[in-house]
This record gives sequence, C-alpha cells and structure tokens, in this order.
Amino acid sequence: MPGFTTLLIANRGEIACRIMRTAAAQGYRTVAVYSTADADSLHVQLADQAIAIGPAAASESYLNIAAIIDAAKRSGADAIHPGYGFLSENADFAEACAQAGLLFIGPSPRAIRLMGSKRLSKLAMLEAGVPCIPGYQSDAQDDATLMREAQAIGFPLMIKASAGGGGRGMRLVQAADQLPEQLHSARAEARSAFGSAELILEKALIRPRHVEIQIFGDSLGNLIHLGERDCSVQRRHQKVIEESPCPVMTPELRQAMGEAAIKAAASVDYCGAGTVEFMLDGEGHFYFLEMNTRLQVEHPVTEMVTGLDLVAWQLEVASGRPLPLQQQDVRLKGHAIEVRLYAEDSSQDFMPQTGTVDLWQPAVTEGVRIDHGLRENQRITPYYDPMLAKLVGYGENREQARSRLIKALEDSVLIGVKANQGFLLNLLRHPGFVAGEATTAFITREFHDDPSLAPQPASAGDLALAAALLYRASAERSTAVPQWHGWSNTARIPSRYLLDDQGRSHQVEIVAAADGAPGCLCVDVGGHSLKLHMISVAGNNVTFQLDGLRQQRSARVRGARVALYGPAGYQQLTDRSGTPPAAASAAASGEIRAPMDGAVTQVAVAVGEKVSKGQILIRMEAMKMEHALRAQLEGKVSQLLITEGQQVRGRQLLIELDAL
Repeated sequence: MPGFTTLLIANRGEIACRIMRTAAAQGYRTVAVYSTADADSLHVQLADQAIAIGPAAASESYLNIAAIIDAAKRSGADAIHPGYGFLSENADFAEACAQAGLLFIGPSPRAIRLMGSKRLSKLAMLEAGVPCIPGYQSDAQDDATLMREAQAIGFPLMIKASAGGGGRGMRLVQAADQLPEQLHSARAEARSAFGSAELILEKALIRPRHVEIQIFGDSLGNLIHLGERDCSVQRRHQKVIEESPCPVMTPELRQAMGEAAIKAAASVDYCGAGTVEFMLDGEGHFYFLEMNTRLQVEHPVTEMVTGLDLVAWQLEVASGRPLPLQQQDVRLKGHAIEVRLYAEDSSQDFMPQTGTVDLWQPAVTEGVRIDHGLRENQRITPYYDPMLAKLVGYGENREQARSRLIKALEDSVLIGVKANQGFLLNLLRHPGFVAGEATTAFITREFHDDPSLAPQPASAGDLALAAALLYRASAERSTAVPQWHGWSNTARIPSRYLLDDQGRSHQVEIVAAADGAPGCLCVDVGGHSLKLHMISVAGNNVTFQLDGLRQQRSARVRGARVALYGPAGYQQLTDRSGTPPAAASAAASGEIRAPMDGAVTQVAVAVGEKVSKGQILIRMEAMKMEHALRAQLEGKVSQLLITEGQQVRGRQLLIELDAL
C-alpha cells in the first residue's frame, strides 16, 4: 500500500493554501514551490518548506516539470498534489512523478490523457453510451475541413480547444463569415495556453444550464458521486457563480446524471477526485461536455452540502485506502453558493486587472467560507489567473445561503486592486438569479450594456468623507499636537479640495463646525451642505456620523489619494487641487495603450499603414487570456512603440494613429 509523509503542492495561491490546511491536519509535512513573482506569497509562508522553481512566467516555473520534480527530491517530498490548473491534468507530469518514485495525487496518466482531450474523450463517451452534443471531433484540423464541418453542424456553434479548459481557446460563432477569424484566434490562444492547437466543433445549445457531477473513485474499483453543482453563471466561458444543489434538479435527474458520470469514469478505470460536466437543456436532456481529472475550483460547494473534505479523500485514496463512504451513505444537506472574486474591471468587458493588495480583510461570519491566498502588499501580476478568492455562503435553504453570501461580499474589504465585488452583488440580487432561472446566457443576456456594470460615481457622502480624511492627514502632518487638533471649533479656516472621481471633478470645501465638538465638520460638496462628525479613526477603520447617521467604513490615505471601501467594492478619490489641469490631447483617440500588464503576442500593422476603425492592431496575452486591441478610428500608423514578445505595463503607449 503506497504511503507518504511529505506532500509537495505543485501550485500557488488559494488552492495551495487550501491543500496545505488539510494536509497539515492529516499529519503530513508540506512543501511549497514558488516563482520569483510569488516569493512572498501566503502559500510560501504557510508551508513547512518552500523552494524556488523559476522566473515569473508559468512556463518557466509552475509548468516546469523538471524543476518541480527536482524540488520534490531536494525537499524530501514523497508525494505531489497538483491542485487545479497548471500541471494538474498533464499526463506527462503524472508519469514523471511515477518515474521519480513520487506518489501523484490524482488519476492514472491514461485517464488524464484521454479525458484531457476534448476530441478523444468525446469519442470515448460516444462509445461508452454517454449522451454527447452533436459536433466534429476528428483529427483533420485544416481550415477547409473545419469550415465544411461547421456548415454541416449549423450555426451557432462552439469552437473549443481540444486540450482546453477554463474558457481558453473557446469561441462562440454565430455565422459563417465569423469562422475564419475565430478559428485563428482560438488556435492561437489554445497553442499559448495548452501547447496544442487542436480544435473541436460543437453545436451551440441555446441557453442551457451547465451542471457537473462530482465523482470519486478508489484503486479497488469503487466509484460514487457526491451530487451536482450548477455552474451556469459564466462570463467568457469561465465560471463566476457555482451552487449546489442545482435549482431545477429532481431526484430522478440527479440519479440519471450521476449514473452517466460514473459510467464515464468507469470507462477509464478512474481513481481519485474528478468532475463530469454536462449541458442541461430546457427539456431535461443532458449531454457530456468534458471530464476534469482533478479537484475543481468550486469543490467547496460540494464540501459544504456533504460535510466532507475532498482533499482528505484524495489523500486517502491515493494512499490505497478505500472510499470512506458508499453511494447510499452520501447525504446532501442545505444549500451552498460560491462566487469567484476576480481582479477584473466589469465595466471594461471584464478586462483582467493588475495592481497591489493594499488592504484585505475577509469577512468572518456564520455560514460563510472564504478560500484565498492573499496578503497585504501582494502584487497581482499578469502572469497568472485573475481569481483572487472564493466566497461561499451556506444555509438551510437557497435564500439563506444567498443572503449570507451577499453580506460576506459587502463586509470583505479589498483595497488596491480593482475587483468584481459590485458585479457579483448585482448577480446575486438579480431577480433571475433569485428565482433560480440563470442559464449560461444569463450574464450576456441580462448584463449586456447594463448600466449597473458602469463605474458608479462617488456619492456626496463619499466625497465628504474623503475630504475629511485628507483634512485630518494634513492637520497631523502640520502639527505635533494630538490628531484632533485642527478639527475643533478653534480652526475656522476653510480647506478646499478638488476631488477626482474616475475623471469627474468635484469641488469640496471643509471647515470645523463653529459649535461642535472636536471632529465635527461642515462640508460643502458642490453647493450641497453636510454635517460630518468623525468619531474615530483606528488603523484602516473609520467610524463617523453623516447628517445624523452613524456609519463605519474602511479607508486608506496615501498622499493625495483616498481609497474607500463600501458595500459595492472600493473606489479611489484623488485630490487635484494642487495639480495644474492637464492639457487635453488632441490625438488621444488615436493612442492605443495597453489595458493591463501583459505580453504582446502579435503586432498586426506597420508604421505608415492605413487602418480602418475596428481593425485588430495588436494581440496581447495577460492572465491566461488573449486580448485583441482594435483601432478606435480610421487612420494611419504614425508610431509603433513595441515589438512582438515584449512585456508591457498597463496604460503603456503602444501605437499612435493619425486620423485620416
């Protein structure tokens, strides 16, 4: 019977931290690996040992099989847990572990290799009698064949990277004239993300649900399922909300999907944790989508409704022991909903964001679980996935789980890097989600050009509080006496601020109240008068009373900048009163700037070339996604400031166009 004492986690971030917690509780020593970008990360600090494995780029660190095997040997590890992503579904890695005498916490290389190919796995499922979506999954990959097969399938259809996952290399094609560009784009992204440009085509189901079954197998041939997760709420084919049970699930449908999932797993003699994903249409018909031969991001949802620790189960079955339960012993209780906190700008087509975590205070409340790998002053880089944390609400019923999750989102403070808290709250509060009606088209249909995605302007109260904090900071810098000096009725000289809020300017005037106690202020915001009483400032926590209403906020002041955290996320206000107004650039619309940190993968134009509005000029890769930068006007390339393969920073000027 295989056994081990020291577990190396070949991953990073929240999943590495989560695995370490269970491994330590089970009595195993843990080893972290890290890239140069992650040297000070939380998972490095939590492990018993930590070993550097290479530069920031994943291809040179977390995807470097030789470096990870070497780290295991140097640390004395005798087992490796791959987590999810990176090498978790890499059959060559599983084989390399076996050749090095290391126990791989996962299924066999054969199962990984077969199920890791959408094309081969679909062929295997058709042979096993598992229902599949009509499509093309043969080995001919030339454009002519794919275009001919697409016409036979009909539109709309999906292009999918055969080796893919997480929405990368996936494209929805509505009409034949879109196909050539989408094939090129999908191939490029698939090759970059997975090292394989192989594609499959599938008929696009209209507004289906995405429902997956958690399965588990042991080395003795036992296979069971642990219920389902509904993962329908997605953007760019990446999951945003997951829940269990599925709102439309029936006992009969659960049994049928569970049996199909076990049939799929049995066809490859599956051992370990796995997920069989299905598309469920409005008539209750389901179709095999793919099988993920690893622990899923959303596994906490299943843990909450079953009361089980799936990582502990992984360690058990990898050691040769039988599954702890049989199918008839599995009990599903209550409801759990998980949201993924992403570093992204929901108002800019969910563009990934980089930055620094200035403040992170996850909520601690009943019925809520938060998995994360964040620490303050951590840099969010362009090299890895933009997911920052997972928040899970659990309750006796769906509404209690939803309400608890909303409260946890509102109370978890994240300042510094732009994230999607506000968008997640909009999703959870949407009548369609509340009613359990969300399908895979939910975000596209309900939030396309929705005003709720736009950055919300600062309220008069936000502006008043920001000015008060700047006023307080100025008073502390100018005197050595206690901090409330300058707030009392002895200081009646007005202070004026010009606060910039996402390009909008607001005049704010503040003065100590004539008849108030220390901390009582009169604030004028664009002609609107407010009374503000600053009760206490303790670290990043501010208690104040605004027009008689006592409130608490998290805030941080750095120079002329104030970061405020409210129920919908954080916003930054900057005092421009001492800054001369910048001249408007006549050529601003002709500037193409990097939307984030990343790498230039293609430069599609040359200096002097004429371009049309909407033409793709540059392709970038950041946070494991490809982004096309297009011309905003008809013009001519006057300056080309980058080359292919170059690393660029967010807002860096890449191309200048002269309007025609």
